[in-house]
Amino acid sequence: MRCISLLGATGSIGVNVLDVIRQFPYQYRVVAMAAGANVERLAEQVQEFTPELISVCDERRAVALRTLLPSEFHSRIVHGTEGNMLVAAFPSADFTLSAIVGAAGLMPTLAAIEAGKDIGLANKETLVMAGSIVMKAVLKNHVSLLPVDSEHSAIFQALEAGRRKDLRKIILTASGGPFRGLTQQQLQHVTKDQALDHPNWSMGKKISIDSATLMNKGLEVIEARWLFGVESKAIEVVVHPQSIVHSLVEYKDGSVLAQLGIPDMRIPISYALSYPARLPLQLNPLNLTECGSLEFLKPDYFNFPALKLAFSALESGGVLPAVLNSANEVAVAAFLESKITFPQIAETVARTMDIVQEGSEDILEDILGADSAARREAHRIIENIN
Repeated sequence: MRCISLLGATGSIGVNVLDVIRQFPYQYRVVAMAAGANVERLAEQVQEFTPELISVCDERRAVALRTLLPSEFHSRIVHGTEGNMLVAAFPSADFTLSAIVGAAGLMPTLAAIEAGKDIGLANKETLVMAGSIVMKAVLKNHVSLLPVDSEHSAIFQALEAGRRKDLRKIILTASGGPFRGLTQQQLQHVTKDQALDHPNWSMGKKISIDSATLMNKGLEVIEARWLFGVESKAIEVVVHPQSIVHSLVEYKDGSVLAQLGIPDMRIPISYALSYPARLPLQLNPLNLTECGSLEFLKPDYFNFPALKLAFSALESGGVLPAVLNSANEVAVAAFLESKITFPQIAETVARTMDIVQEGSEDILEDILGADSAARREAHRIIENIN
């Protein structure tokens, strides 16, 4: 029986994690669980999986959760960043799956690593913000860090077919989102609902907008740099609208290996949970004869500049990846609130990166300080836009 701490239980990844665990009740048990503000969904999950510790985002939600649960759970409820860190490092857990959205996942993931827990990482922002610090902590504490993102899981699997020293290039695939092919003028008028309507994947609001801007792929580029120990010049992005080939690796002899599958997050989730075994998921298999043509296109850096901003942040290093991420979180929230237009998301990030730059990637206080400064600056930029 593998005991799981789940961070981000009510989000799209967390729901899929619990669906996998539900299928294999004799192999996995959820012993601790953290979520944000969706206390109604969390209450249902708690009563089904009966974790020993539960965390929510703040005290108000903790009070609300207690009203929805039997009294036996009341003493198990904690809240805030400290509560999430307690869940992440829960003593009886031997595996922590980090699926909190955004920068909020960094400190709990670090807490789990320091506590010696193996990690399933679905929170790409952890490595975007503090990749150097996190990977050093992984080595120091002798833990495994397994990718949960479909693209990084695909790379991880393809890398098992060869020697790491023979790797030439990592190729990340991107669907291109719902606005592939639109002009700058057309992008000025896209709506929130259109941006949330991803053509292939069912995801939460924030990641859906990031996929539409291609920022999600930019964050994945930075994540790949740290996960697989490669430089930016060895990472390529191609647009693959069908989302069947989840990513590829190229070896120095010219061989290119790809991982294919239906676009369902339960596949990479289950592989992280069961590695090196594979679980017999009850999913429709990939039917190649029904796929039709598979396209691979160059990204449109002009109309979707967020991807180029991510490469720039990675190449510059320091705290700029953290600044990129923080400014993007603020800008996406503003777009979802109809405060800025779709192109102004990347514009806000670029202007924030021009201003907030000082700090070291190896000092956690510098990264957290840059995160706060970038959020303040992004809010100021958005206010001036309005």
